[in-house]
Amino acid sequence: MHVITRLLGCAALLACAAPTLAAQGPDGPALYREHCKECHGAAGRPPKTAVAKYKDVKTFDAAFFTGRSDDSLLAVLKRGVKDGKEMKSFKEKLSPEEMAAVVKYVRTRFSGGGAADQ
Repeated sequence: MHVITRLLGCAALLACAAPTLAAQGPDGPALYREHCKECHGAAGRPPKTAVAKYKDVKTFDAAFFTGRSDDSLLAVLKRGVKDGKEMKSFKEKLSPEEMAAVVKYVRTRFSGGGAADQ
């Protein structure tokens, strides 16, 4: 009987926690580290290897974000750049919600708004 009570208790806890976890949404920083960091760098500055491979790889700084809307950044993630030669599309790897989380993260983290380095 105690086993059934414990199982029911665990099921109730999971049922209560699931909506909270889902409401948090995708983890922009983790997605950036997994999909973007290799080319754009941990601090938004492309490493030499990325610059050597992709001559137009962008540095994420205040100048980059000036005049760029979130929609334009999302479009780059969805379509890539130069038919995938300069940047591949992420539409097959990231959901729209995950792409939006990445855009929010890079704008917050690298636009010069005072976000701390991670």
